[in-house]
Parts: sequence; structure tokens; C-alpha cells
Amino acid sequence: MASISDSHFDLFQLPARYTLDADTLEHAYRTVQTQVHPDRFAAAGDAQKRIAMQWATRANEAYRTLRDPLKRAIYLLSIRGVDVAMESNTAMEPAFLMQQMEWREGVEDAAAAKNVDALDALLTELRDEERVRFTKLAALLDNGADQAAAEAVRQLMFIERVAAEIGTQIERLEH
Repeated sequence: MASISDSHFDLFQLPARYTLDADTLEHAYRTVQTQVHPDRFAAAGDAQKRIAMQWATRANEAYRTLRDPLKRAIYLLSIRGVDVAMESNTAMEPAFLMQQMEWREGVEDAAAAKNVDALDALLTELRDEERVRFTKLAALLDNGADQAAAEAVRQLMFIERVAAEIGTQIERLEH
């Protein structure tokens, strides 16, 4: 078994790549959980129980990270030594900045008009854009273009924030 401080990929004996097969990840997670689940150590001493709990917690955290495409990208970049710099690096391509403004204005206008259909349409547009960008992100990461991938991650984080905002607006208007 891997060391508790090994990477999430090492823990599940997976290649440190962005592109992962979901079924393979699920199987690897279940295999590790079977080995470290605290119930297997119910009759063990307190120290062994604590260690089992640490491993189970570690496996859960690693699985949640690798299962989520954006978290997986951020994690992969971090183990490659690339800081996504979400808080401090807001520089983005001008075309994306213009698109951001259009999306924000669209959300504001639709919310002010209480137009749930317009918000749904914007959400669909964002989800479509997100799918395209995740495909590009996979290619960037799997080809080692880490700096470009870091910018793509920042853009995807923005898209997710706007999508969440739209979801909140829709929920508010429907209740």
C-alpha cells in the first residue's frame, strides 16, 4: 500500500494524468476502502483504529478530489508545482473577459426581469462552454502545457461561479 503522504494517484495506483476512467477510479477507491475501512479494525487497539480512520479519511478525500474534474486539474497542477493562483492571478485573455461581462450582464438582466427561461438558457450556454473547456483542459494537462492549463482552470472556476449564481437566482425566483 502507498504511504499516507503519497499523491492521490499513487494511493489508487493510477497514472498521474488528468484523463481518468471513472470506473477504474471507482474500483481503485473501493479496493483501498476495503483494505482500510475502520470496521475492519473494530477489534483492534486504539492506535490501529486511529490509523485506519486516517487512511479511510485520506482515501475519501483523494476520491472526492480525483472524481471532480476541476479539483482534479487543480490537484494535478499543484503536484506539478504550478499554483493556479486563483486569488492573485486574475489576468485572462481579453475575449474571455468580454464573455464574462456578457454573461454577468445577462444574469443581471434576466434576474431583474424575473425571467427564469432566460436564466435557464444562460445556464445551458455556460454548461456547453464548460464541456468544451474541460475537453481543452484535458488536452493541455495531458500534454504538459501546465501554464495554459492553469489559465483554463481559472476560467472554468469563473464559469462555475456564474453557473452557481444562476442556480441561486432560479431557485429564488421559483420560490
